[in-house]
Amino acid sequence: MTVAAASAPSRAEVLHLYRSFLRVARKFTDYNVREYTKRRAVDAFHQNRNLSDPSAMSSAFADGKAQLEVATRQAVVYSLYAPKLKSVMEVECMD
Repeated sequence: MTVAAASAPSRAEVLHLYRSFLRVARKFTDYNVREYTKRRAVDAFHQNRNLSDPSAMSSAFADGKAQLEVATRQAVVYSLYAPKLKSVMEVECMD
């Protein structure tokens, strides 16, 4: 294992990854998938908030980057096959 691989990511890198997850979540056209992606990102970052071991932090960061790549690909796929109708949660009330 190299020294660079064991070093913990900086706070700026972690915040960038977090914001990237939220940006990708906004790209999902389906309400349920969009909200699930946001909730999953927030939960994962809160779960790993108190990591102090540099190797555990590095591992969690690498896993997060891999998950971001998956979410980005899925957002593209979902946009290609997006339903024409909005979810009930997205329809505005006509009062």
